[in-house]
Amino acid sequence: GRRAHELRLRALLEQGKCPEDGWDESTIELFLHELAIMDSNNFLGNCGVGEREGRVASGLVARRHYRLIHGIGRSGDISAVQPKAAGSSLLNKLTNSVILDIIKQAGVRTVTNCFVVPMATGMSLTLCFLTLRHKRPKAKYIIWPRIDQKSCFKSMITAGFEPVVIENVLEGDELRTDIEAVEAKVKALGAENILCVHSTTSCFAPRVPDRLEELAVICANYDIPHIVNNAYGVQSSKCMHLIQQGARVGRIDAFVQSLDKNFMVPVGGAIIAGFNESFIQEISKMYPGRASASPSLDVLITLLSLGASGYKQLLKERKEMFSYLSSELKKLADNHNERLLDTPHNPISLAMSLKNLDENNDAAVTQLGSMLFTRQVSGARVVPCGSVQTVNNYTFKGFMSHTNDYPCAYLNAASAIGIKKEDVDVFLRRLDKCLKTSRKETKKEESVNEKSNSNTGTEHLED
Repeated sequence: GRRAHELRLRALLEQGKCPEDGWDESTIELFLHELAIMDSNNFLGNCGVGEREGRVASGLVARRHYRLIHGIGRSGDISAVQPKAAGSSLLNKLTNSVILDIIKQAGVRTVTNCFVVPMATGMSLTLCFLTLRHKRPKAKYIIWPRIDQKSCFKSMITAGFEPVVIENVLEGDELRTDIEAVEAKVKALGAENILCVHSTTSCFAPRVPDRLEELAVICANYDIPHIVNNAYGVQSSKCMHLIQQGARVGRIDAFVQSLDKNFMVPVGGAIIAGFNESFIQEISKMYPGRASASPSLDVLITLLSLGASGYKQLLKERKEMFSYLSSELKKLADNHNERLLDTPHNPISLAMSLKNLDENNDAAVTQLGSMLFTRQVSGARVVPCGSVQTVNNYTFKGFMSHTNDYPCAYLNAASAIGIKKEDVDVFLRRLDKCLKTSRKETKKEESVNEKSNSNTGTEHLED
């Protein structure tokens, strides 16, 4: 019986790839136990006299981490092997290898290297920018096609660079990359003064993924690095295809994606991947100190449980649910005299106009968002027209809509990995009720206003 488990472990160690079929929990726990007893803190008769000996006061905490306490990496390199912690180091190496295999299977076939970093996407982007600083000491600008999401904007500020915001262009309902404006800004600032182009794949409709191929060509022509924010793009074959094509025709130095959004694990980790092995190694060496093994442990357990076939099945189901959500949301929009915005280039997020609410007032639009949230609908974003927000002394007009003046208010919904048909059906039922309630309340308000105005007019005549 043990030998059957060991054959699976041996295959993983030899191939470094995600097993095609998922493992059962007993195999995974045996594997983690085997790794843990390779760490010095778990040696029988170990005598630790250093300041970091993997001591844990709480048994509950120790069990939660499968007694893998030392973390990953060494003080100078997050990917380095730690002699005290052979098991944790092996865990780290295997996780990165399995993730690389999954990224290839998801569509970026020519990726050469990746590593899990125990920070979410924004800080991981910052790490990429700080690594580029040593290569381009004169550069102080980052060219950034606008996407209204705070963490990717703050990632540039935190790294000490000046974002150069390129406004999107409206094509039909879609907001797309202004390639001409990007190239004009490169010429105006001078390529040597630009740290990189910071583009985005996964985003909220009506913004769609950046024109990665064209941006990659510009970066190659002007010898400018290119960092892609692929936050939740691993789950989308279209986003991954864009990255593959961009690397094929031009230049992409690194692409960064979230662990929680793509692999359904707790927040706190990201993957930095790229096509130049030495550059990805440079980024890993830029990380100061050791790192938590929790994100690596979470994603490895998840992928071993699912197997490559299980993960691909989740991607297939996500795509099917996107089609279902799209068709059903269109029907609901038609019933309420609204429309599903036409955003064919966005493979994950959808948007439905809220013109009937918007024509009355912004309060009615934001109230709809509040109504949905109190009815336990999470993730749906309601975007009013013309809201202004200041982030790190930069003022964005029309914040959340990715442009200064989008033609209408709208509501977002996304088909992300793990979504079920039941989620879509419940969301649509609750949205339908909320829209009906909003319309009734708006009519009441109009009626009250009309009465108030007519009374005021009568009083004025009497006076």
